Amino acid sequence: MSIADNLARVRAAISAAARDSGRDPDTVRLVAVSKTWPAADVAEAAAAGQTVFGENRVQELLGKIPESPEGLEWHLIGHLQGNKVRKVLPVCALLHSLDSLELARQIDRIAGELGMRARLLVQVNVAGDDAKYGFSPAALEECFDEIAAMPRLEPCGLMTVPPYEDDPEAVRPHFAALRRLRDRLQQAHGLPLPELSMGMSHDYPVAVAEGATLVRVGTSVFGRRDYPA
Repeated sequence: MSIADNLARVRAAISAAARDSGRDPDTVRLVAVSKTWPAADVAEAAAAGQTVFGENRVQELLGKIPESPEGLEWHLIGHLQGNKVRKVLPVCALLHSLDSLELARQIDRIAGELGMRARLLVQVNVAGDDAKYGFSPAALEECFDEIAAMPRLEPCGLMTVPPYEDDPEAVRPHFAALRRLRDRLQQAHGLPLPELSMGMSHDYPVAVAEGATLVRVGTSVFGRRDYPA
């Protein structure tokens, strides 16, 4: 199937999951994850109406943006190293992966030097998976006031990457836990955190049912990736 066909199918599934859970489908945005795919595929997706794209690696992001159509919204969804913050902030509409206080302080400082505010999501390791980045829920609740007080940061919500499970229903508790954590933080700090970035190709309908506002979908849009051996 073409990228346009894939996009139509994913959008239909998002809309169905939203309606089934009593939500407005327009409250969910699709982030097309274009990592490893060329700018030509981004252009094909853009021609089919897709406007938001996510990249995992800074180097690939910076190389792909100038080769892609203008007017697209780019998100960095992978781990961000502190030495690459200055390159990323001017080109990304949203950072999905603030995963430490040290990184928050670096982003705040560099955003100040660039004369801008950094829109970002805080990555939470809801499942306590040693292979994943992110704050533990308890650690985030302890330090969120410091993040919220940084003048150049604009926390917009939370993000998580749960462990892969063959049965998408098995990750539902992780998505629900992220939503409940977001609700507690909003109540405790009086700060709106509208975005929940959760759900990928194999489990995004479940994530939508649990409140996702951003779903990060790559394989179901562009096809299965062929990684080098």
